[in-house]
Amino acid sequence: MAVFNFGSINIDHVYQVPHFVNPGETLASSGYTAILGGKGANQSIACAKAGITTYHVGSIHSNDANMLSPMLDAGVNMQFVAQQGDTASGHAIIQVNTDGENAIILYPGANHLLDANKIEKALSGATANDWMLLQNETNEIKRIIEHAHNKGIPVAFNPAPMTDEIKSLPLNKLSLLIVNEIEAMQLTECDDIEQATNALMTLANDLQIVLTLGKQGVRYMHKSQNVYVSAYCVDATDTTAAGDTFIGFFLAHFSAQKNIKEALKLACAASAISVTRPGASSSIPSLDEARTFLKAQENT
Repeated sequence: MAVFNFGSINIDHVYQVPHFVNPGETLASSGYTAILGGKGANQSIACAKAGITTYHVGSIHSNDANMLSPMLDAGVNMQFVAQQGDTASGHAIIQVNTDGENAIILYPGANHLLDANKIEKALSGATANDWMLLQNETNEIKRIIEHAHNKGIPVAFNPAPMTDEIKSLPLNKLSLLIVNEIEAMQLTECDDIEQATNALMTLANDLQIVLTLGKQGVRYMHKSQNVYVSAYCVDATDTTAAGDTFIGFFLAHFSAQKNIKEALKLACAASAISVTRPGASSSIPSLDEARTFLKAQENT
């Protein structure tokens, strides 16, 4: 069992600011770091740290190859990551304010170099026992979904960042959709989250949905199932990779057919730890850390 993640690899330029920059404003930053990021890379690291074999599929400029060490250290298999010299690596400009919230400008770069041959090669050894994971920071998403579906590989999709193009994708071929409240309402064109949730359930006959609710927790929905887990209260300093951490830990334990509620709780624990730490990939905890945190929460 493994996860094949067709995901972005970004260089995150992170600036600590007192507030988000306003139009026409020049704002001094109190801190700066350049670190590995991208929803794809973050989710691959989280999956691997959560204990599932993880293959990352993507591309990066060869000059930035040294930035891949967090993925390698986490145990992510990088055989399908191309290092090339023609297109700049994807990168993000991230503002983090004093409340731990973030605002992000994204440049896709090498993340949009996927093609039919790379997709077929990466999935040539995948089976119905594996999972294919996608976000919306790469190209060829439709082709990837259809290729995986035709091979009987279940597809987990996190449609972030949300764009209008997502509505035209073959969403009926997904097995698992992971969205936050805003993404759910944007995708379904509903102004109410309950209406949006009902609309999501009609996208596919057997679709499983994970709806993240930020500080309010998370819901898992599948047919008559509706499982809710509350979030853990922590002092947040940086929320950059919170959602990615949740997704990686949840998918790793959900795919192993473990108890859904326990998978949600463990993912919430890992996400809670991540927001107490600065950075993206560097904030993702180990499985032992998540389990220790969860045990402490259950004993209080």
